[in-house]
Amino acid sequence: MSDNKLKIIENTPIIYTDRLILRPFSESDIYDLFLILKDKEVNAFLPWFPLETLEQAHTHLHQNYLKYYNQPSAYRYAVCLKSDNCAIGYINIAGDTDNHDFGYGLMKNFWHKGIVTEAGMAVVERLKNAGYDYITATHDVKNSRSGEVMKKLGMKYCYSYIEQWQPKDISVTFRMYQLNFNETDEKVFMKYWYKYPEHFIEYDI
Repeated sequence: MSDNKLKIIENTPIIYTDRLILRPFSESDIYDLFLILKDKEVNAFLPWFPLETLEQAHTHLHQNYLKYYNQPSAYRYAVCLKSDNCAIGYINIAGDTDNHDFGYGLMKNFWHKGIVTEAGMAVVERLKNAGYDYITATHDVKNSRSGEVMKKLGMKYCYSYIEQWQPKDISVTFRMYQLNFNETDEKVFMKYWYKYPEHFIEYDI
Protein backbone atom coordinates (compact mmCIF):
# COMPACT_ATOMS: atom_id res chain seq x y z
CA MET A 1 0.00 0.00 0.00
CA SER A 2 1.37 3.44 -0.94
CA ASP A 3 2.09 6.16 1.62
CA ASN A 4 -0.75 8.21 0.09
CA LYS A 5 -3.28 5.43 0.70
CA LEU A 6 -2.03 5.06 4.26
CA LYS A 7 -2.60 8.76 4.77
CA ILE A 8 -6.11 8.57 3.34
CA ILE A 9 -7.13 5.79 5.70
CA GLU A 10 -5.55 7.56 8.66
CA ASN A 11 -7.47 10.78 7.96
CA THR A 12 -10.73 8.99 7.19
CA PRO A 13 -10.91 6.05 9.59
CA ILE A 14 -12.67 2.99 8.20
CA ILE A 15 -15.84 2.10 10.09
CA TYR A 16 -17.39 -1.37 10.29
CA THR A 17 -21.01 -2.08 11.19
CA ASP A 18 -23.01 -5.31 11.20
CA ARG A 19 -23.53 -5.24 7.44
CA LEU A 20 -21.38 -2.44 6.13
CA ILE A 21 -17.91 -1.09 5.52
CA LEU A 22 -17.62 2.69 5.46
CA ARG A 23 -14.35 3.63 3.80
CA PRO A 24 -12.76 6.38 1.70
CA PHE A 25 -13.63 6.48 -1.98
CA SER A 26 -10.83 5.64 -4.42
CA GLU A 27 -10.35 5.86 -8.18
CA SER A 28 -11.51 2.25 -8.47
CA ASP A 29 -14.99 3.29 -7.30
CA ILE A 30 -15.61 5.52 -10.30
CA TYR A 31 -18.15 3.29 -12.06
CA ASP A 32 -20.10 2.53 -8.87
CA LEU A 33 -20.23 6.24 -8.09
CA PHE A 34 -21.46 6.88 -11.61
CA LEU A 35 -24.28 4.35 -11.13
CA ILE A 36 -25.34 6.15 -7.94
CA LEU A 37 -25.22 9.65 -9.40
CA LYS A 38 -26.81 8.95 -12.77
CA ASP A 39 -30.07 7.56 -11.38
CA LYS A 40 -32.84 10.17 -11.66
CA GLU A 41 -34.79 8.87 -8.65
CA VAL A 42 -31.72 8.71 -6.41
CA ASN A 43 -30.81 12.29 -7.30
CA ALA A 44 -34.29 13.79 -7.45
CA PHE A 45 -33.77 15.77 -4.25
CA LEU A 46 -30.07 16.59 -4.67
CA PRO A 47 -28.69 19.91 -5.94
CA TRP A 48 -26.93 18.54 -9.01
CA PHE A 49 -28.48 17.05 -12.12
CA PRO A 50 -28.06 13.29 -12.68
CA LEU A 51 -24.66 12.60 -14.22
CA GLU A 52 -24.47 11.49 -17.84
CA THR A 53 -20.85 10.44 -18.32
CA LEU A 54 -18.01 8.72 -16.49
CA GLU A 55 -15.99 11.90 -17.00
CA GLN A 56 -18.54 13.80 -14.91
CA ALA A 57 -18.33 11.10 -12.24
CA HIS A 58 -14.54 11.41 -12.24
CA THR A 59 -14.82 15.17 -11.68
CA HIS A 60 -17.35 14.64 -8.88
CA LEU A 61 -15.11 12.04 -7.24
CA HIS A 62 -12.17 14.42 -7.13
CA GLN A 63 -14.08 17.57 -6.14
CA ASN A 64 -16.26 16.00 -3.46
CA TYR A 65 -14.08 13.22 -2.10
CA LEU A 66 -10.44 12.76 -3.07
CA LYS A 67 -9.36 16.37 -2.54
CA TYR A 68 -10.68 16.24 1.03
CA TYR A 69 -8.64 13.24 2.06
CA ASN A 70 -5.56 15.41 2.51
CA GLN A 71 -7.25 17.31 5.34
CA PRO A 72 -6.67 16.43 9.02
CA SER A 73 -10.03 14.67 9.01
CA ALA A 74 -12.52 13.96 6.24
CA TYR A 75 -15.71 12.12 7.06
CA ARG A 76 -16.71 11.40 3.46
CA TYR A 77 -17.42 7.73 3.01
CA ALA A 78 -18.31 5.15 0.43
CA VAL A 79 -21.04 2.93 1.89
CA CYS A 80 -20.22 -0.69 1.00
CA LEU A 81 -21.66 -4.09 1.84
CA LYS A 82 -19.23 -6.36 3.66
CA SER A 83 -19.96 -9.09 1.12
CA ASP A 84 -18.13 -7.36 -1.74
CA ASN A 85 -16.83 -3.96 -0.49
CA CYS A 86 -18.38 -2.23 -3.54
CA ALA A 87 -19.81 1.27 -3.15
CA ILE A 88 -23.61 1.31 -3.07
CA GLY A 89 -23.94 4.78 -1.59
CA TYR A 90 -22.20 7.57 0.25
CA ILE A 91 -22.42 9.37 3.56
CA ASN A 92 -20.69 12.69 4.23
CA ILE A 93 -20.16 15.36 6.83
CA ALA A 94 -19.16 18.83 5.62
CA GLY A 95 -16.35 19.35 8.11
CA ASP A 96 -15.00 22.36 6.23
CA THR A 97 -18.10 24.52 6.84
CA ASP A 98 -19.75 25.81 10.01
CA ASN A 99 -23.01 23.97 9.36
CA HIS A 100 -21.38 20.50 9.62
CA ASP A 101 -24.00 19.34 7.14
CA PHE A 102 -24.76 15.63 7.11
CA GLY A 103 -25.66 14.10 3.74
CA TYR A 104 -26.23 10.70 2.19
CA GLY A 105 -27.33 8.84 -0.94
CA LEU A 106 -27.97 5.22 -1.82
CA MET A 107 -28.56 3.09 -4.91
CA LYS A 108 -32.26 2.47 -5.42
CA ASN A 109 -31.90 -1.34 -5.18
CA PHE A 110 -30.88 -0.93 -1.53
CA TRP A 111 -33.61 1.43 -0.35
CA HIS A 112 -35.89 0.52 2.58
CA LYS A 113 -33.37 -1.84 4.20
CA GLY A 114 -32.14 0.47 6.96
CA ILE A 115 -28.73 0.82 5.37
CA VAL A 116 -28.48 4.62 5.56
CA THR A 117 -29.65 4.58 9.18
CA GLU A 118 -27.10 1.91 10.08
CA ALA A 119 -24.30 3.84 8.37
CA GLY A 120 -25.48 7.15 9.78
CA MET A 121 -25.54 5.93 13.38
CA ALA A 122 -21.96 4.69 13.06
CA VAL A 123 -20.72 7.98 11.60
CA VAL A 124 -22.63 10.05 14.16
CA GLU A 125 -20.95 8.11 16.98
CA ARG A 126 -17.56 8.69 15.37
CA LEU A 127 -18.25 12.44 15.03
CA LYS A 128 -19.32 12.68 18.65
CA ASN A 129 -16.07 11.04 19.77
CA ALA A 130 -14.07 13.25 17.39
CA GLY A 131 -15.15 16.39 19.22
CA TYR A 132 -17.86 17.83 16.98
CA ASP A 133 -20.31 20.01 18.90
CA TYR A 134 -23.21 19.42 16.51
CA ILE A 135 -24.27 18.39 13.03
CA THR A 136 -27.10 19.64 10.84
CA ALA A 137 -29.01 18.17 7.92
CA THR A 138 -31.68 19.47 5.57
CA HIS A 139 -34.25 17.81 3.37
CA ASP A 140 -36.80 18.86 0.78
CA VAL A 141 -40.28 18.74 2.32
CA LYS A 142 -41.26 16.45 -0.55
CA ASN A 143 -38.63 13.94 0.58
CA SER A 144 -40.12 12.96 3.93
CA ARG A 145 -38.22 9.65 4.08
CA SER A 146 -34.98 11.58 4.44
CA GLY A 147 -36.49 13.38 7.41
CA GLU A 148 -37.35 10.05 9.01
CA VAL A 149 -33.68 9.01 8.74
CA MET A 150 -32.65 12.24 10.47
CA LYS A 151 -35.08 11.52 13.32
CA LYS A 152 -33.72 7.98 13.71
CA LEU A 153 -30.24 9.46 14.07
CA GLY A 154 -31.46 11.56 16.98
CA MET A 155 -31.72 14.83 15.07
CA LYS A 156 -34.45 17.32 15.92
CA TYR A 157 -36.41 19.58 13.58
CA CYS A 158 -35.56 23.26 14.08
CA TYR A 159 -37.12 25.32 11.28
CA SER A 160 -37.94 25.51 7.57
CA TYR A 161 -36.85 27.90 4.84
CA ILE A 162 -37.36 28.42 1.11
CA GLU A 163 -34.33 28.51 -1.18
CA GLN A 164 -34.02 29.00 -4.93
CA TRP A 165 -31.86 25.92 -5.37
CA GLN A 166 -28.98 25.90 -7.81
CA PRO A 167 -28.02 24.71 -10.34
CA LYS A 168 -31.54 23.31 -10.84
CA ASP A 169 -32.98 26.80 -10.28
CA ILE A 170 -36.09 25.57 -8.48
CA SER A 171 -37.81 26.84 -5.36
CA VAL A 172 -37.43 24.30 -2.57
CA THR A 173 -38.77 24.32 0.97
CA PHE A 174 -36.18 22.75 3.24
CA ARG A 175 -36.53 21.47 6.78
CA MET A 176 -33.44 21.92 8.92
CA TYR A 177 -32.57 19.33 11.57
CA GLN A 178 -29.81 19.46 14.16
CA LEU A 179 -28.15 17.13 16.65
CA ASN A 180 -26.16 18.66 19.52
CA PHE A 181 -23.72 16.20 21.05
CA ASN A 182 -23.80 18.05 24.36
CA GLU A 183 -27.27 17.19 25.60
CA THR A 184 -27.51 20.37 27.67
CA ASP A 185 -26.71 22.56 24.65
CA GLU A 186 -29.89 23.93 23.08
CA LYS A 187 -28.25 26.28 20.56
CA VAL A 188 -29.60 26.16 17.01
CA PHE A 189 -27.62 26.81 13.85
CA MET A 190 -29.45 29.89 12.50
CA LYS A 191 -27.49 30.69 9.33
CA TYR A 192 -30.19 29.47 6.95
CA TRP A 193 -32.87 31.30 8.92
CA TYR A 194 -31.10 34.63 8.49
CA LYS A 195 -29.90 33.97 4.95
CA TYR A 196 -33.29 33.18 3.41
CA PRO A 197 -36.10 35.75 3.92
CA GLU A 198 -38.84 33.12 3.70
CA HIS A 199 -38.45 31.07 6.86
CA PHE A 200 -40.87 29.65 9.38
CA ILE A 201 -41.48 26.91 11.92
CA GLU A 202 -43.83 24.04 11.17
CA TYR A 203 -45.69 22.66 14.15
CA ASP A 204 -47.31 19.57 12.62
CA ILE A 205 -44.24 17.51 11.72
